[in-house]
Amino acid sequence: MAANERHKGNAGFLTDDRIGNTPRKIEASIIERFRKLNDITGTISDFLDEKGIRGVVGASLLRPTIGDRTIVGRAITVRNTPQPSDPHLAVSENDNLMSEVEGINQSEPGDILVIQGISDVSNMGGIMATIASRQGLAGAIVDGGVRDVGHSRKLNFPIWSKDVTPITGKWRCATQEINGVVNIMGVSVTPGDLVVADETGVCFVPQAHILEVLELCESADAKEADWVKRLDAGMSIPDLVQKIYQNFPHQKNEKRSG
Repeated sequence: MAANERHKGNAGFLTDDRIGNTPRKIEASIIERFRKLNDITGTISDFLDEKGIRGVVGASLLRPTIGDRTIVGRAITVRNTPQPSDPHLAVSENDNLMSEVEGINQSEPGDILVIQGISDVSNMGGIMATIASRQGLAGAIVDGGVRDVGHSRKLNFPIWSKDVTPITGKWRCATQEINGVVNIMGVSVTPGDLVVADETGVCFVPQAHILEVLELCESADAKEADWVKRLDAGMSIPDLVQKIYQNFPHQKNEKRSG
């Protein structure tokens, strides 16, 4: 994977010093190998546990707008904070400080916009979903609210969000940084991390662990496919337990005591 590169320049909302470098690309072949995994977020979650990495948020906390979609791609991050002024004053002065469009501007086709947002107000609406879809983004993850969900569904643009609300964020959110480290439901996400999301939840795999986690997942996937084949062929439950759980310590202790 190539090193990080300087960003593309701002789109007109934020100054260049608030936009981090463009993270290194993730090879298309690696992304395709992840796509082929069965039960993809569950399998990844198991190996993030094994590596001691906190990188998973369940779909009960980040709910998908399109339930049957799976997305895999590189994280491009946006960090929002509450706008300091009163919303009525902000709208009276046309003081819109939310600029998730800057994150979209830094993205490339297949990327996933990851927004550390504000709860109970929209951090992404229909127009931004339209722009993101046009630019070829795979989807968005939002720790906060979104709106115009019907609009994004018509675009077939999937979003995982904490809240859904009609309340606009443009008078309530202020975008502070693009492509910096963000916190998504307690998980630290760095630009360039691998994002995998499906109807079960969202996984964030740090860049340094992507290939290792992929290889572990592929090995586990092959084993599970073999178990399913054996079950379809009539394997008994005791035989299944023997095959799957034989390496757990309590099983070994029970065998010795028996």
